[in-house]
Amino acid sequence: MDQVRVAAWASDPIALTGLINHLKTRPELLVVPRARRAEAAVLVFAVGQVDREVINALRGASAESPAAIVLVAGHVDPGHLSPLAECHVSVVLPRTALDRLTASVLAAARGRTAPLRDQVEALAHEGAGAALTPREVDVLRLMAEGWDTAEIAGKLCYSERTVKNVIYAMTNRLNLRNRPHAVAYAVRAGVI
Repeated sequence: MDQVRVAAWASDPIALTGLINHLKTRPELLVVPRARRAEAAVLVFAVGQVDREVINALRGASAESPAAIVLVAGHVDPGHLSPLAECHVSVVLPRTALDRLTASVLAAARGRTAPLRDQVEALAHEGAGAALTPREVDVLRLMAEGWDTAEIAGKLCYSERTVKNVIYAMTNRLNLRNRPHAVAYAVRAGVI
């Protein structure tokens, strides 16, 4: 079986390292370095949310290479469909779906993908059920910085009981085991 050449790009170096390490574990894929990105059949972009900077990076990559692009994102505004299509984006995956990444890369390399509009709508529906409230995001950001319950309460002007209730409701609703699991979930979802 021929390996599909793939290159990776991410909005931050930690995400890029994780993405490259994940792709390297797959025998069907051959990860090429950034300097040889033009040789890749598929480019994988991992971002929290599609914004102007991401669109510019996608345009630069598509000008450099005619490769299909798999976009792994926390959020994609349906208004970005046209620029994404112009940039050769053929697959859009939620950041929580790394289990589908290899199949998506292979499908993109073969040109067998669903319409981009359908994928963006599916991403919106998938994220809607597990959306975090602004209050939950505020608490998660402080938890990620290492603050304890009392410190979070003081910083956000909540009672400690309110902070505990926010954490309990969120972990219960999303089936998260503990606080570190909640922070990891928020990082993967691209909200912190």
